[in-house]
Amino acid sequence: MQNKLVAQRYAKALIDLAIERNELEKAKEDIDFIRASMTPELRMVMASPVISDKKKTEIFRAVFKDRLSPLTYSFFELVFSKRREWVLPEIAEEFIVKYREIKGVEIIEITTAVEISDELKRNIRNRFQNLPRFQNKTVEIKSKVDENILGGFIAQSHDILFDASVKNDLQSIGRQFIENLYIQRIR
Repeated sequence: MQNKLVAQRYAKALIDLAIERNELEKAKEDIDFIRASMTPELRMVMASPVISDKKKTEIFRAVFKDRLSPLTYSFFELVFSKRREWVLPEIAEEFIVKYREIKGVEIIEITTAVEISDELKRNIRNRFQNLPRFQNKTVEIKSKVDENILGGFIAQSHDILFDASVKNDLQSIGRQFIENLYIQRIR
């Protein structure tokens, strides 16, 4: 939880600074590059209490100095000077979350029993785009496969969950048999 709070504060600071200097898109490109470059080994180095802060800063410079804009690079220099390098991956993730909020991008996660085609993803995206909740927003579909749902799909966006899976239908039928809805209960 503490990591998330620290990451949110730093991400908000970077977003605010990038907006103020009119470099939001460049900062997003830099963050995308950092996220793509964060290998498990680099994550372990940044989180390691054994490796000195100086060594972590040198590694960061070697990997990112010539590849990031001056704004983003100097911001992460500040992060390193404050000894917050261990939260670097979370800062990048929170930046993307805040960027999507600013740009009005909604992610809908679709879970299916088998992989779905791009055409079906477009169709689902268009249907969600027409719902009142998603008006004036850009909907992006993220799909994942879970054979346990047996068929149908589950769509989730933040606090909204639409479960049209076969597994859910079977569980519902099972509850109806247990409750025996056709026999009136005596009170």
